[in-house]
Amino acid sequence: MQATLPAEATRIAPGLFRLRMALPFPPSHVNCWLLRDGEGWLVVDAGAKTEGAQQLWEETFASVLEGRPITRVLITHFHYDHVGLAGWMCERWQAPLLMSRTEYLLARLLLAEDSANLTAQMLHHGRTAGAPESYLHHLTRRRPLYRSEVTPLPPHYQRLVAGETLVVDGRPWQIRVGRGHAPEMVCLYSAEQGVLIGADQILPRISPYIGVVSWEPDGDPLAAFLASNQTFRDLPRDTLVLPSHGEPFTGLLERIDALDAHHAERLDTLTKALTVPMTAYEAARVLFPRVVEDSQIGFVIGEGLAHLNRLVATGVLLREDGADGLPRYRRAPEAALPHNPA
Repeated sequence: MQATLPAEATRIAPGLFRLRMALPFPPSHVNCWLLRDGEGWLVVDAGAKTEGAQQLWEETFASVLEGRPITRVLITHFHYDHVGLAGWMCERWQAPLLMSRTEYLLARLLLAEDSANLTAQMLHHGRTAGAPESYLHHLTRRRPLYRSEVTPLPPHYQRLVAGETLVVDGRPWQIRVGRGHAPEMVCLYSAEQGVLIGADQILPRISPYIGVVSWEPDGDPLAAFLASNQTFRDLPRDTLVLPSHGEPFTGLLERIDALDAHHAERLDTLTKALTVPMTAYEAARVLFPRVVEDSQIGFVIGEGLAHLNRLVATGVLLREDGADGLPRYRRAPEAALPHNPA
């Protein structure tokens, strides 16, 4: 007799299930997907390495798989709420790992990196941004980064390339890549079914986190994100989007419009505020005035820097070192305020 389907598992369509896995941090859950694949199943994202997560997967295996194995494990990007249990799952089922090259190598690099080095890098990033001492102290007290949150990955993988086709259960899925939230995040589109597995690129209710990372402090992920989103505009308006966070939705083009407008408004807000020099942290608090938890300050700094670096790249802001050696940002004298229609 087939086991009872866990409450967290939902049938989206024949041969397509969602597993909604709880997270102990915002945005509270991550969606993983199971696709029937011939005599087995393809998993898209393995979820976080959290208490009870493996047990939930085992319950799902017992109820959803109909006695068939997991034959492939596809991970959309390197963030630990997606890749956390990938190594365990690949070993559990002796299944190959599918990822884009950048995401796989970045995950392997972070797993191999000494935790003390990662912490030191984060501390430098925070100090340069002008972060408060409480946040810097928090960084030294939390558990080792990444390695404690991700099971060891297989030493080899199958590369996914944008524009190529992944055949699942005899049906073609176009491999698309989203950027900005992660450098080479895999999305899958089935024209036959009218379905886009959108990962974290286009979410229904919240804007994906777009942040500058400590190892690329001058990066411009917001430019990458906004440009990447435009590559999805060729999809039909009624495409069903399966996001990594939130509920499946339609209205893809309207959602892209909303994300464009959201970031235009944030850029406008910063431009208007920076009539006086501010550190990255001070400027980020203009965008996130209510965030007080030290565990969230890193995200505040990262997202703030993404918008600051975009404005520096377009000549709207100047970045100059202050007397204390910390970079500060201010509006360029010749910069015109952007027009942000209501």
